[in-house]
Amino acid sequence: MIVDGFFLAGAIICLLSMLICVGAAILRQPPNDITIISVAVVELFLVVYAIAAVVRQLSGEPVLGEPWEFWGYFLTALLVPIGAFWWAILERSRWSNIVLGAVGITILVMLFRMEQIWDGVAGL
Repeated sequence: MIVDGFFLAGAIICLLSMLICVGAAILRQPPNDITIISVAVVELFLVVYAIAAVVRQLSGEPVLGEPWEFWGYFLTALLVPIGAFWWAILERSRWSNIVLGAVGITILVMLFRMEQIWDGVAGL
């Protein structure tokens, strides 16, 4: 697998978001602006990633794996932060920060798999 800048940026953003949210849960805080904004930054990154993926494909760099699988992972990844946001808004307990923290690691794993699909690496 070729590791590109988008994957590295996404990994950093996802890990920071996870640390912020899990740290808030450890401190027994309910979801607050910082934890929710950290998840919003993950969602913003995914939007930028989508634009870059479309540009890469239109400029002639094809998805070497199955395109439907790549875009399926991507659309699912877009929904994960939104679902966690609504969970955190509806249940304002410190456990909601764990759900918000799970977004970071979940998206990181999905980004890793999307990079594998893009590069044509067979699934594990």
